[in-house]
Amino acid sequence: MGWNPRRRFGPRALGALAAAGIVLAATACSNPQATDDGGGESEGPFTIGVSNGFIGSEWREQMLSVLEDSFAEYKSDGVVDELVVESADVDVNGQIQQIRNLIRSDVDAIIVNPNSPTALDQVFAEAADQGIEIVAIDQAVESEHVTNVVIDQAEWASISAEWLAGEVGDGGRVIAVNGIDGHPANEARWSGAQKVFDEAGVEVVANDFAEWDQSKGQTVTRDLLASNPNVDGVFVQDGMALGAMQALQAEGLEDEVAITGEARVGYMKEWNKLRESDEDFSSIGVPNPPSVSVSALHVVVRMLQGGEFADGAIEDGNTIYLPIPETVTDENFDERFAEVEDKPDAYAVDHSISAEKADSYFK
Repeated sequence: MGWNPRRRFGPRALGALAAAGIVLAATACSNPQATDDGGGESEGPFTIGVSNGFIGSEWREQMLSVLEDSFAEYKSDGVVDELVVESADVDVNGQIQQIRNLIRSDVDAIIVNPNSPTALDQVFAEAADQGIEIVAIDQAVESEHVTNVVIDQAEWASISAEWLAGEVGDGGRVIAVNGIDGHPANEARWSGAQKVFDEAGVEVVANDFAEWDQSKGQTVTRDLLASNPNVDGVFVQDGMALGAMQALQAEGLEDEVAITGEARVGYMKEWNKLRESDEDFSSIGVPNPPSVSVSALHVVVRMLQGGEFADGAIEDGNTIYLPIPETVTDENFDERFAEVEDKPDAYAVDHSISAEKADSYFK
């Protein structure tokens, strides 16, 4: 899907998107109604901005698509009016410009998938000075002006790492194929995985970055295997696991080297084939739900309507941690695969909190 750097979605555009089948999933919700009692913060409809600084993955496309669909439901209830999207491959300075564009567009709130945990602090402060609510998704930021609505990325990675450590055992040797060097989600994930490996006595003999791209994942895995031929496992983040598996298969190592997988249809199809040909084949897929954007929309609408967070809803100063969806394992694979096997290969097993769950975060 090609995303223009800056787009404004009104009712006609959102309707066209839905009619064209671009929206990948619908989110049923019981939305709060717009108010017209002149009551300050709680008065809508609201204009929502989105800043997305990386478009190099299908996961981001799904993240935006499901957000558009949920936004349309809120719009039909009169809660919101326009969705202004700034989406492009940009560095930190480019994302600062995205957010300033949204400020100038007079949005009421910004949902941001940030490229840095700290480098956007100044522009977040500028937005907050204009009374704009800010919610970060996918990875947490440190700014006091932002509410993070995220899964715990370190915990997410530790689930796969614990499985791999169990497969290779104490003294096992693994290679790691990570995302983007310095990216906040990548750093949180790798810190979680490293801790598991250190505690389990697993040696990480080499580590490289493939930018959450399947093709690069295959190339990086191939190169790491060539340099480190005697390894027992591959730790690979989602978005690259199918490519990494293809590198193992090219060397005839899929039955000898354990690999962490991903909860995406393309990888799950290959997992299914390998299960059919070898009953001992094992893998794992921990969902990283693109519909974190939908969860954030539920939360930020309630913030705009004047909701106050309930005691205990916020952790670590500014963060709502969303539940990590159920892991795809050998034990539940048939059931989970049946739910998504007709989806496109790039489709990620998805989940968002309900509107009612979002209500529970507020008094």
